[in-house]
Amino acid sequence: MTAGGPPGTARSVLLRGAEVDGRRTDVLVRGGQVVPGDGRRVDEVVECAGGALLPGLVDHHLHLHALAAAERSERCPSDPAALGRVLAAAAGDEHGWVRGVGFPGDDLDVDLLDRLHPSRPVRVQHRSGALWVLNTAALERIGPLDHPGVERVAGVPTGRILRGDDWLRSRLPPAEPFDLAALGARLARLGLTALTDATPDVEAGAARSLTAVPQHLTLLGVSLGEIAPEGAVAGPYKIVLADSGLPDLEELTDRIRAAHAAQRPVAVHTVTRESLVLLLAALDDAGRLPGDRVEHAALVPAELIGELRGLAVVTQPGFLADRGDLFRREVPAVEHPDLYRCASLRDHGVPVAFSSDAPYGPVDPWRVIDAAVTRATPDGDALGPGEAVSAREALDFYLAGRPGGPVRRVTAGAEADLVLLHEPLDVALRSPSADGVRQVWIGGVPVR
Repeated sequence: MTAGGPPGTARSVLLRGAEVDGRRTDVLVRGGQVVPGDGRRVDEVVECAGGALLPGLVDHHLHLHALAAAERSERCPSDPAALGRVLAAAAGDEHGWVRGVGFPGDDLDVDLLDRLHPSRPVRVQHRSGALWVLNTAALERIGPLDHPGVERVAGVPTGRILRGDDWLRSRLPPAEPFDLAALGARLARLGLTALTDATPDVEAGAARSLTAVPQHLTLLGVSLGEIAPEGAVAGPYKIVLADSGLPDLEELTDRIRAAHAAQRPVAVHTVTRESLVLLLAALDDAGRLPGDRVEHAALVPAELIGELRGLAVVTQPGFLADRGDLFRREVPAVEHPDLYRCASLRDHGVPVAFSSDAPYGPVDPWRVIDAAVTRATPDGDALGPGEAVSAREALDFYLAGRPGGPVRRVTAGAEADLVLLHEPLDVALRSPSADGVRQVWIGGVPVR
């Protein structure tokens, strides 16, 4: 970067009077790094007025294409009458399709969708992201229903398609490309300077498109033996243990061994105790590689916490704030303490990292931090209050460059991925909010 300085010099910014690690100081950024003060002229001075200066936050698990698609979609309520009104009011895409997301119930099928909105092709995604429900107009347009996830009753399709995202996408008319650069800028303004896309088995062209975001980008879906596109790095290899059909132990063990042989740790999706038990057994057989991690760990029985040592857990307490009241009703009470554990994992020496799983959970990291502190659900009550952590700890779970890695600090030599808050950190963390973010830099470049 040379703008603002003589030819051959890097642009410099002095962040004056920032709070760093509890003390007020000046921070100099030059050439994309935090550097010691050297008495040279600076190109810009930012008066921080005691606002906290933090390393950029890292979302260790989200789905960028799905998040961009969700922004073009209708949020679906559970009440059928309200859902019908939402679908009727939807503009639809350029091909006349209506796309809904976030439906929280389990009773939606083709018959109900046909009653609510038969005139246009409609597809609605369940809040889990694993299930699509289509009406008859949509089913007629996508051709033969030859995906194994197509649900049938007495041989008749119910409109429900489980884990058929890629198959369904191949049957849909082409859509306008997403503006991922703009999406990335919006995420940056929340304080996020690094992202891990957790979509499994990402096709090469889709992977390249993700590099449009301004953040540092890690991809879990890069196939074994392949390399990440320029502008991204390959992370651990994503394996999904689907609730609907768990693999047998030998199959999972072989997949883990293949990843390890390719020098890729694994990042394994597990949201049930059964899948967690299976994963731990497979790791016992295959061996563990530094960097192996558990995605979600939505239910961790107390007796298995110690078995997680040597793994990192990437979890999403934001789900408590988003749908914890549903968990309270749908999950047996005896399992409530097992949901989205944080404190007990920390106490047993299991590294914890936070993420959003957006668009399936709230993307705002400050909302996730607040949820980790309060464990509050939409009905106002705490779920698993014994798993609460302090706001400082919750923030630190966003500040490690990799799950289980050291917490990054604003020090000389560090990359200038920085978040400036309006207020000192203690004040800001009393009520965590994205409104507290004043300015963000990625590699020393301000995000507008």
